[in-house]
Amino acid sequence: MLKSKTLSHSLSDQILVWMLRGCAVVAGAIIVLIVLFLGLETLPVLQQVGLGRFFTDASWNPAEGLYNLTPMLWGTLLAMTGSVILATPLGILSAVFCHYYASPMIAGLYRRLIELLAGIPSVVYGFWGLVVLVPLIGRLQAPGTSLLAGIAILTIMILPTVALMADASLAKVPPEYLRGAAALGLSRWGTVRGVVFPAAKSGLFTGVILETGRAIGETMAILMVCGNVVQTPKSLFDPMRTLTANIALEMAYATGNHRSALFVSGLVLMALIIALVVAAEVISKGQIYD
Repeated sequence: MLKSKTLSHSLSDQILVWMLRGCAVVAGAIIVLIVLFLGLETLPVLQQVGLGRFFTDASWNPAEGLYNLTPMLWGTLLAMTGSVILATPLGILSAVFCHYYASPMIAGLYRRLIELLAGIPSVVYGFWGLVVLVPLIGRLQAPGTSLLAGIAILTIMILPTVALMADASLAKVPPEYLRGAAALGLSRWGTVRGVVFPAAKSGLFTGVILETGRAIGETMAILMVCGNVVQTPKSLFDPMRTLTANIALEMAYATGNHRSALFVSGLVLMALIIALVVAAEVISKGQIYD
């Protein structure tokens, strides 16, 4: 009887292992196929004009044979960097407030609001930004559609990601750590800074990576509030265009080399995400070794 139960458990474990392996293979295959698809679609224009011209041409004007992606790459990076710089401390500190300063009723209400914020479609954010935020910025300096509007919208959109990840990470800090800090006489903020943050740093870092990925890939909201002018923004009030917005605006009518050039934009975005993942892996390994 015991032997039969052991064999049954062993068979179940083997089936589970093979199912998990199959899921891993499918997930990996999807990523490989996406990269291959992008590579094949970009081949026509890369063979004709080369990769260098996508960063050295005078401007972006595929009808005239000009394919410079640099202004849109800078727009993407600036909007992403600004929003992450603003959203990260706001999200983490809001999670700290919920766990260590707010009453249970206020903390629960705040979490529900953050979850609701995470579920709002991006087009709604963009519409709100277009009719409310852009006119407010336009009062400071015309035209209002600008890098600043894009940063503000992205900050609001990615805030729930880092806030909810930070909230989950802080909830997993062992209570023994908190009791030990209290026994040592540490203040509440001293406990958070010296005990909670080091214990939860892995989850907090994951939240930053996820919010950065979303900021890079956001399309609709950023398209509606940034002005869609192909230029490198010199100030926060300059209109600009991101790589994702460029694809969304022009893919519907693009043909030939123009269409292939838009796939190069997608390949550049994929390279940014890969670089983000590699950087996260290197940093996380450094944290483990420390």
